[in-house]
Amino acid sequence: MGGDMTSTIPVAPSSATPAFDGVPTALRLGELSVDPPVVLAPMAGVTNAAFRRLCAEQGAGLYVCEMITSRGIVERDEKTLSMLVFADAEDVRSVQLYGVDPHYVGEAVKILAGDYGVAHVDLNFGCPVPKVTRKGGGAALPYKRVLLGRILRAAVEAGEPYGIPVTMKTRKGIDDDVLTYLDAGRIAEDAGCAAIALHGRTAAQHYAGAADWDALARLKQHVSIPVLGNGDIWEAADAVRMVRETGVDGVVIGRGCLGRPWLFRDLAAAFAGGAVPPLPTLGEVAAMMRRHAQLLADLMGEDRGLRDMRKHMAWYLKGFVVGQQVRAALGMVSGLDELDQLLSELDPDQPFPVAELGTPRGRQGTPRKVALPAGWLDDQHGGDDELAGAEIGISGG
Repeated sequence: MGGDMTSTIPVAPSSATPAFDGVPTALRLGELSVDPPVVLAPMAGVTNAAFRRLCAEQGAGLYVCEMITSRGIVERDEKTLSMLVFADAEDVRSVQLYGVDPHYVGEAVKILAGDYGVAHVDLNFGCPVPKVTRKGGGAALPYKRVLLGRILRAAVEAGEPYGIPVTMKTRKGIDDDVLTYLDAGRIAEDAGCAAIALHGRTAAQHYAGAADWDALARLKQHVSIPVLGNGDIWEAADAVRMVRETGVDGVVIGRGCLGRPWLFRDLAAAFAGGAVPPLPTLGEVAAMMRRHAQLLADLMGEDRGLRDMRKHMAWYLKGFVVGQQVRAALGMVSGLDELDQLLSELDPDQPFPVAELGTPRGRQGTPRKVALPAGWLDDQHGGDDELAGAEIGISGG
């Protein structure tokens, strides 16, 4: 897990290099160049080393580890450190940090760089989960402008000796009445962040409704650092359209790749101006499922790895005609031999269900009022003492 790690990603001449019709082919983050400008969003319980490797085998980009808490790293929490596992093929180790205390965040960046060879750190200010926002963390924190700036500067300063670029991810705001993303962009730029990623929804929306791409365009016009767009990218064409319509420098892919790691192959082709490869047949999807399961087994051991694989089955098979008994058995699979037998019962020639193209995947939910600490909106400054309870120590979402 530890040891020195040197980047093999070439340095780009600018923050974004156009490939065709104004679409960038590379994104520069400090000394790193991400080509194509595609980032895998951290997703709790999903973006472990196995899934990151699977996606990276499909196309280049930047693949970010599951969210890790800064306090968990500094206090050497066993569960937190166990999540800092990287595949040998991960030339650039990228981690998303959660934190509300500038000291913990800065110290965590130093540990990630010095002990784990991490080459990029992203700070999470977009989480809408009630257990986080009700303590003032996640998407609630950017309302406290001064504290946000202190956290970002602590991370940037800690990463500078190691040449680590720091980025941040956020949402539009708490709700439509309390929008924070433009101020957050300015604060990130002033703090020395290499880029800011914006999910075009408020915390109140969670994952419901449509992402506001107009907000991405406004943020892009508001700051000089690169802006990454996130939200409602289900197909490669969506990513190209987002870039053309908003001017963002790259895209962040979350739910769109669930059960569809080949989306990164399609994105690489689209950003290069080439034709997107044909949709996979059920047989090709089954081969991808088998590869995913093997990587999980290699990472966690066969028993634990196959149990972890179960949640991916419905995403992979979404829209395909699969017998109820086989589908149910795949959701309870416990070994590779059993998986092989079940996959052999699928029709390998069944075409991809085109009706699924462009449709949401993963969690959606409904809008809800954001849980906030009492009096949270009374003051935009934000002191360390009022967020003492938000500095959680255990990672994993």
